[in-house]
Amino acid sequence: MKILNQSLVFAENVATVGFFDGVHAGHRFLIDELKAIAKAEKLQSVVFTFSSHPRKVLHSDYQPQLLTTLEEKLNRLESTGIDACVILDFSLEMAKLSAFEFLKNILYEQYNVRTLLVGHDHRFGRDRADGFVDYKKYGAEIGMKVIQTSRYTTTQIGHISSSEVRSALKNGDISRANEILSYPYSFRGKVIDGYKMGRKIGFPTANIEPDDNEKLIPATGVYAVEVRWNNCNYQGMMNIGKRPTMENGTSISIEVHIFKFNHNIYNQTIEIIFKEKIRDEQKFQNLDALIHQLNRDKLKVMEIFKIS
Repeated sequence: MKILNQSLVFAENVATVGFFDGVHAGHRFLIDELKAIAKAEKLQSVVFTFSSHPRKVLHSDYQPQLLTTLEEKLNRLESTGIDACVILDFSLEMAKLSAFEFLKNILYEQYNVRTLLVGHDHRFGRDRADGFVDYKKYGAEIGMKVIQTSRYTTTQIGHISSSEVRSALKNGDISRANEILSYPYSFRGKVIDGYKMGRKIGFPTANIEPDDNEKLIPATGVYAVEVRWNNCNYQGMMNIGKRPTMENGTSISIEVHIFKFNHNIYNQTIEIIFKEKIRDEQKFQNLDALIHQLNRDKLKVMEIFKIS
């Protein structure tokens, strides 16, 4: 996949536009259709996306809860097999463009888009005032064919959207989030100094500071996770929460106990890949009760990963 910018000369192409947060199963359905149209028309397939969330530009106090960082999104888009991706820098000036101006001035004249595939519920242009009927009319005026994809849904998943993935993650429903995404949700972070209580009770943990504060962290609770470090995958259990048994206050900590692991990884980056939530966070009467529950948690996670 080529990553292109406005300084390059563009060949005629078939394109789609969107933020594509998560590059989930619905996005992949649309991109598969894009590639099929491009192949039939013997043109390049191009995805246009944005370097930052448009709402962040329009509202300075908006805090995105992203499913993918820009780097992750580009990697996911590359895995779809498209020919090229264009990263647009969304600005206040771009936000002022009407849908007609965006189609004509940006997509048609600047990037040589000849066929545009629009998501079934996607709107663009100033105040998102126009819809597909308008886009098709504008396209006819400037010589661009505009097509709308059908809504993608399955009997197992139901409605598919980035919002649905966020909702599932906020509820700790990892299975549903992963099913909509079509891959396991993950985040990367640096291992930092923690409270060091885990090692005292037989469950040493790596405390993690996420790389990107805009990346969504799932709901508090205990999870079965994979940990990727140094190009190797390990299994473990993660706690996201306030550590109420330790009376840790209101701050949220993210810590993972990695099975069969004895490496010094302070200040190194690891990736946490979510498999399943096993329980809510809870307060125990004492350390012995906590240790008893952690042993039960470990057995459950080992069953999930089929570790003997």
